[in-house]
Amino acid sequence: MHSSETLSQFSTIDAIMQGIYDGPATFGEVKKYGDFGIGTVNHLDGEMVGIEGVFYQITSDGAVHVLPDTAKTSFATVSFFRGEHSAHIPKFTSLRSLQKWLDSHLGSRNFFWSVRLHGTFATVKASSVSKQHKPYRPLTEVVKSESIFEFRNVTGTLIGFRSPSYIKGINVPGYHLHFLSDDKIMGGHVLGCSIRKGIARWDSHKTFQMCLPDDPSFRSADFSEHDEEGLQKAEQ
Repeated sequence: MHSSETLSQFSTIDAIMQGIYDGPATFGEVKKYGDFGIGTVNHLDGEMVGIEGVFYQITSDGAVHVLPDTAKTSFATVSFFRGEHSAHIPKFTSLRSLQKWLDSHLGSRNFFWSVRLHGTFATVKASSVSKQHKPYRPLTEVVKSESIFEFRNVTGTLIGFRSPSYIKGINVPGYHLHFLSDDKIMGGHVLGCSIRKGIARWDSHKTFQMCLPDDPSFRSADFSEHDEEGLQKAEQ
C-alpha cells in the first residue's frame, strides 16, 4: 500500500503529446497506487476520472462508463485522497477565478496538490477525445476534432491536481482538472466553469513516482524538446 503523501503517474505528458497511446498499466494495477485521479484510457479513448476507488471513462460521445480492472491507461495521475484540508467555495463565474481562490488556500507551488471540488455548477465546459488507431496522430492533431460538452445547472465534482512548473514535459504544470456529475452521466476534461457554491478539499504530495511505458515507440522517442505552446492549446 502506498502513502497518501505519494503522487503516482503512468507515462508522461510529452509521450501523450507525441502520440504514444499504448498504456503501461491496467486499472487494476493503477488502483494499487491510488483511489483518486485523472488521465485517459488506452489508445487515448476518452477522458478518465477516478473517485473513491472507481475509475470512469468519458468517451467522445459523452457517455460515462465504469472501467474494468483489465482496461489500460495511456496516461494517469493518481493518489490516495484524504482531503486533509477543506474550505467552502464562494460563487465564481470563471475557472480562472476559482483557480486563483485555490491558489490562496493551497500551500507551496513547489509541491504537488490533489484537489476535489464538489458543488453546484451554473455551467461546466468539458471535452473528450475519440479512440485513436495506428499510426497514431500527435495530441495537437487529435484535439482539433475533440468533442465539446456544455453542462448547465449540474451538481458534481471537479477532480485533479496542481503541479509545479518544473514538471514540464512530465505532467501538466498548474491545474489539470476533470469533471464528473453526481449522477455519473456526464463529465470530461474541464475547459471552463462557473460555480454557485461548494466545498473544496485538498492534499499535498511531497513524494512523486512514475511508471513508464516499455514499448518500442517510447524507447525510441526524442523528448529533448518540450512543446509548451502545443500543450497549452491541447489542454485549453
